[in-house]
Amino acid sequence: MEKETLFVAFSTQKGGAGKTALTVLTSSYMHYVLGKSIAIVDCDYPQYSIMEMRKRDKDLVMMDDYFKLLAYNQFRGLEKKAYPVVMSDPVNAIDTANKVIKDSPVKFDIIFFDLPGTMNSKGVVQTLSSMDYIFAPISADRLVLESTLTFASSINENLMSVNKSNIKGLFLLWNMVDGREKTDLYGVYEKVINELGLPLLKTFIPDTKRFRKEINGVQKQVFRSTLFPPDKQLVKGSNIDMLVDEICQILKV
Repeated sequence: MEKETLFVAFSTQKGGAGKTALTVLTSSYMHYVLGKSIAIVDCDYPQYSIMEMRKRDKDLVMMDDYFKLLAYNQFRGLEKKAYPVVMSDPVNAIDTANKVIKDSPVKFDIIFFDLPGTMNSKGVVQTLSSMDYIFAPISADRLVLESTLTFASSINENLMSVNKSNIKGLFLLWNMVDGREKTDLYGVYEKVINELGLPLLKTFIPDTKRFRKEINGVQKQVFRSTLFPPDKQLVKGSNIDMLVDEICQILKV
């Protein structure tokens, strides 16, 4: 029996937690490095950050001979196109994803959803309830942590524990970890997380400027892009490879 396409979201109700960057980096690593078939539904109204990134990526490839050749060689080597990025809104996100699946000749392993950073936006809770897995980025900032723990606990109590969703797992993820911070601070926070019964991924993502770098005509090393995988040298120390490996184990893909 063929496995169904999984619906997955990096989601939180706190802006600036890194959910969009993690969505792009994970999708690009899975699609271009591991050979998974990925699609993204960008329903982060009104900014549509991933859709805008795809437009910038395509424009640069068309204008820059280096990236044009890189894209050509990648396509010839992988024998697969760039993953689709489609725009929607939270209310219609699932219908949009199902249409992408229906219209594609390729069977998708995972469709990632990039949602607005608040559960108050119309359709967000409905779409989250249709996810198979949710990964919620957290950082050692009291406001971010409290907001995300409230978000995760609400999903757990109001959707998962009462069987009102398709969600098979919700996991917290340390993001933007400052290596200079005292480790005992994370220990205190993790004790609270454990008491709430919320699972936490083993992999953490360090705070590094490379996560904010997109491809451009000056810097030829690629890190965050919808058309290319993160550069092997830049992956070192980013923990993206370990994060993707842990997520793949959870998703069984």
